[in-house]
Amino acid sequence: MKKLMFSLFFCAPFSLLAQTTDAEINQIVDRLTLEEKVYLVIGTGMDIPGMTEESNAPQAVVGTTKDKVAGAAGTSYTNKNFGFPAVVFADGPAGIRISPVREEFPDETFYATAFPTATSLSSTWNVELAKEIGSAFGREGKEYGVDFLLAPALNIHRHPLGGRNFEYYSEDPVLAGKITAAFVNGVQAEGIGATIKHFVANNSETNRTELNTVVSQRALREIYLKGFEIAVEESNPWAIMSSYNKINGTYASENEELLNNLLREEWGYEGFVMTDWFAGKDPVAQMRAGNDLLMPGTNQQATAIIKAVNNGELPEEILDRNVSNILKQYYKTPSFKKYKPTGKPDLEGHKKIARKAASEGMVLLKNIDQTLPLDQNVKVALFGVTSVETISGGTGSGDVNKAYMVSVTEGFENAGFELDGDLVSKYESYVKEERAKIPPKEMFFEKDILVPEKTWTAGELETIAENNDVAVFTFGRTSGEFQDRVVEGDFELSEEELQVIRNISNAFRSKNKKFVVLLNIGGVIETQSWKDAADAILLSWQPGQEAGNAIADVVSGKLNPSGKLPVTFPVSINDVASGKNFPGTVLDTTAPKSQNPLAGVPSEEIYEEGIYVGYRYFDSFDVKTSFPFGFGLSYTNFEFSDLKVNRDGKEITLELSVRNSGETAGKEVVQLYVKSPEGSLDKPEKELKAFAKTKNLNSGETENITLAVNAEDLAYYDPATNSWKLDAGNYRFIIAGDSQTLKLEEELFLEEKEVKTTQDLFNPEIAIEELTRN
Repeated sequence: MKKLMFSLFFCAPFSLLAQTTDAEINQIVDRLTLEEKVYLVIGTGMDIPGMTEESNAPQAVVGTTKDKVAGAAGTSYTNKNFGFPAVVFADGPAGIRISPVREEFPDETFYATAFPTATSLSSTWNVELAKEIGSAFGREGKEYGVDFLLAPALNIHRHPLGGRNFEYYSEDPVLAGKITAAFVNGVQAEGIGATIKHFVANNSETNRTELNTVVSQRALREIYLKGFEIAVEESNPWAIMSSYNKINGTYASENEELLNNLLREEWGYEGFVMTDWFAGKDPVAQMRAGNDLLMPGTNQQATAIIKAVNNGELPEEILDRNVSNILKQYYKTPSFKKYKPTGKPDLEGHKKIARKAASEGMVLLKNIDQTLPLDQNVKVALFGVTSVETISGGTGSGDVNKAYMVSVTEGFENAGFELDGDLVSKYESYVKEERAKIPPKEMFFEKDILVPEKTWTAGELETIAENNDVAVFTFGRTSGEFQDRVVEGDFELSEEELQVIRNISNAFRSKNKKFVVLLNIGGVIETQSWKDAADAILLSWQPGQEAGNAIADVVSGKLNPSGKLPVTFPVSINDVASGKNFPGTVLDTTAPKSQNPLAGVPSEEIYEEGIYVGYRYFDSFDVKTSFPFGFGLSYTNFEFSDLKVNRDGKEITLELSVRNSGETAGKEVVQLYVKSPEGSLDKPEKELKAFAKTKNLNSGETENITLAVNAEDLAYYDPATNSWKLDAGNYRFIIAGDSQTLKLEEELFLEEKEVKTTQDLFNPEIAIEELTRN
């Protein structure tokens, strides 16, 4: 895309480096010409095949720039008069997404570390580890010339089929918000900015650019906004990215109630807001709404804003406000501080961190008769195409250009396991042959196509079972941007996949040998129909480039699994409350469709489940699950005891002891749920309010854990009075192993209180018949 030149005027060269206060930045804004201001509130565009320089580019397209850092998602304009350098924005949630090669350095590479995906990281329930991962992101981005990381993403897992759930942390806003805040603090401690996204209620990919999310004020505030509020309060991210969708009729990027009234006035946010790439329709409305930066930027946006200021449609004071918000954060960046990136981050150190996080995020779902860990002396029959083509992460902006990928097969070999070499060779040949039949992707954001699972005859399995001690089957799933998942052959296993699992299980169990299933998946799948066939199930999620090594660390017992589910695994997809309207309804099925396969059509998605998302629904309505929220086994056992609850004003403190009562060292997660007394409004059975993870406890060792909760965080939102309220009564404080396994509890009486009032925002255009327990 053509870059427009700044108008020149007489001004001594200016450097922002000496400017530190708001007043001094405002002085610079006063000296900028109108055109210079406009080119600070848009990016420099994007090189997209088939898009002309004058195109409005109204559809959401993921692409890259070639300026400064090859492969970055976007850059800002420079200004020689004021010494403003180009600021670089790069994806993504699982690693820095840039090009691994640069024309100016033909003999060097710039591969980035592929860390575990967000769902994997949140499964650690370890905020210190999340901060450590964020720090590694920050260091790597800084040395590669990145100023802003377009991550983390903390949208709620509203439905298991969400295409980008792998990029998001949890179905619960407290877990998502706390992990996000820790990650952001880690990133920004290294001197680059984090961007929390997608703000807000972007919980499906289908028609996302034209989707109207219809959601009640209460559900929006208690579920979809709460994680963002926690992250803003506890980490102050330099930037926030507004989402593509409309919220009750208004695009998020054009929504003044969202970006000014709530974000800045109620929450006191001090950073800047950028659009998702090509989001929204009206750049002038976006400027008014407080969407400071339009990315990646188009010529038409610049023209429209200049025209609006000149004809009085857009007060220049609003433009000044937005420019000031941007510059306050740009000033902090490495580029503005004239930092010279080395292009040599500590990739060796970062891969160790990635491996550690991947292992700690793995969830042991089943382990009959201590099937795991495996003895090093056993001979392993390693099944599954994903044992060969192990999946690091999802596709789209969450992808990473990594230098290598450790498969499960390689990880087992590295760990010293004896594998059935003939079986490994057959899988490698099969995968190579079948992969050759699949056309290569035309663009990186297209969904990966997996090789179909290899089938075996009963005779073949009989021989394999005879020659090996244990069977391990790796099962994979992937998803990505622009499209949601489907039920058949994705959430649910295909008939062929189910038969493979049953046949392997029967062959080995008939000889009194164990069968282990490894789940290398990005989102929730159906497990109820086949989990009885496995003796052990280890959920590895999509654990990054060190996947094979990290999985082997857990399978071998080198590390004790300590992950807990951040999402619920339902018995059936039909048991999910939001399934009634996910992923929305096309408003006019006869309307012509765009030739752009990524373009959306006008749609509407009504959140009729209200606050009953995830475990809030399953627990409140007594719906059976395959694996509940917060669930995860260990190779050892833990005992909880001596719960004490104390109150000092607003602060409520819980103290308890956790003892490793087993024989193996390990970590445990302490989960605090609170059941509120009945009141005038419906409430969930209980809600997660705090959590903590122990250190690695040796056999017999005890750790004392303290959890702190503000009484006001127990409030619910009453849209009738636009206020957060506490009902009078006894509040049950429940220490649990998961949302359905209660360990300890104490009650505390709290008085009725109106905690705080808010503005009357986000009124739905239509009445919503929300799910209720009454």
